[in-house]
Amino acid sequence: MSNPSLPVPIAGRLLVATPELADPNFAHTVVLLLAVRPEGALGIVLNRPSDRRVDDVLPRWADRVAAPAVVFFGGPVGLDSVVGLSAQGAVDLDDAMFGDVPGDDDGTSDIRLFAGSAGWGAEQLEAEIADGSWWVFDVEAGDVTTSDPETLWQRVLRRQPGLTAWFALATADPSFN
Repeated sequence: MSNPSLPVPIAGRLLVATPELADPNFAHTVVLLLAVRPEGALGIVLNRPSDRRVDDVLPRWADRVAAPAVVFFGGPVGLDSVVGLSAQGAVDLDDAMFGDVPGDDDGTSDIRLFAGSAGWGAEQLEAEIADGSWWVFDVEAGDVTTSDPETLWQRVLRRQPGLTAWFALATADPSFN
């Protein structure tokens, strides 16, 4: 049974790791929720760029990606799959793999490519939110394809009301806070 005082995780919202979250896969991450259903949830970590350049891995997409032009770690699950997101939503990479890569005229520029995803089983995400591992916030324009992904966690926290904004100053090592 859900707690009415806790924020509701729904598709299209952000999960922001609290400083309490010790899992190194998710420390200081911002996750865009793509699907939330009774059987579980699926999301993409937005702020973990890799060192793999898109033009080395998926050269057909190199002219369409947002800076930085690298493949991002979308999460620890399914690292052999790639998800494409833009400010307009998901991009069907499979269709384009066998046809023409979309052009500027169809609204699919500034795409971000993510290897892998983050997943939660039934009621797992709700339990992690209740335990204080995640905050749930609204997404804003530019969050998905920010040119400065390394500071996304701090920027999302800074725009929150009240004391939550102060957590943007938290360091990765809690002993320094």
